[in-house]
Amino acid sequence: MSTYQEVAPFLEGVGLLKEVAQHAPRLEGVPTGVEGLDALFFITEWQDGKPVKRSLGGIPRYSVMQVTGVSDTGKSLLVEQFAVEQARRGTSVVFVTLESPAPFVAVGLKQRAQAMGVSFGDVESHIVLVDGATYSVLRTDVPTLLSTLAHAIRTYHAEAVVIDSITGLYESREMMARDIVRSVFNFLKKWRQTGLLVSQKRSGHDALTAEAAGGYAVGHILDGSLVLAKQTVLTASQARQFGVPIGETVRLFRIDGCRLAGHDSRTHVLEITEEGLVRIGPPLQEIVG
Repeated sequence: MSTYQEVAPFLEGVGLLKEVAQHAPRLEGVPTGVEGLDALFFITEWQDGKPVKRSLGGIPRYSVMQVTGVSDTGKSLLVEQFAVEQARRGTSVVFVTLESPAPFVAVGLKQRAQAMGVSFGDVESHIVLVDGATYSVLRTDVPTLLSTLAHAIRTYHAEAVVIDSITGLYESREMMARDIVRSVFNFLKKWRQTGLLVSQKRSGHDALTAEAAGGYAVGHILDGSLVLAKQTVLTASQARQFGVPIGETVRLFRIDGCRLAGHDSRTHVLEITEEGLVRIGPPLQEIVG
């Protein structure tokens, strides 16, 4: 005898394309505050029967992107620049810190604002800090974190969320990475947030792929990945290619997929300025070619 029990269909999960499309967001860019990055995203429009590429001017609105790399590649600097840029434009951002206590993140954000030529007084009321570094319940209990995020988004009318780093939610339980990342991703989509989620690479991971702690779970679930890497120049040949002395560190950047928009897939040079700002430079092929 069969033990299969028939259950009722879940009708809320079914809809015609014409009905669902009425709720689809308009595809537009969200400026990042990172020089050289916004122009790397584009959409293709059709004019007179021919495709025309148009710059999106930022990451796609409502996208949830991974920002990944090993230590000292500029991940936190990049998301701090994004937060300051959004705040400068009058958009509220929720910044979830799971690595450094909130007062220390505030120091970094103030430095980033100064380097960007932005008055700290113009942005300090538009960045909301959620301190999961100090309060462990926000790291260890995802439902509590999401409830707290919902409160912050609703109270401060936030339109963007930064999490530095998403790895902090599963650093001692990587087997749960996929479930945790999926929960956060679905939450940010429900609340129509543009998100940047920092994740950490392990030393054995391929430097320029979306692979990070938790495997490919983060990259596969999220809308795309911004990959930051570094390498030490060890040979005379490399020194000639990069135009720097042997022993110097060269930083690289690439976009590893974006399901919401077209993107430049080439590897670019990345610079961290003396002022502590990330800049995306020319494609590597233009330098070493």
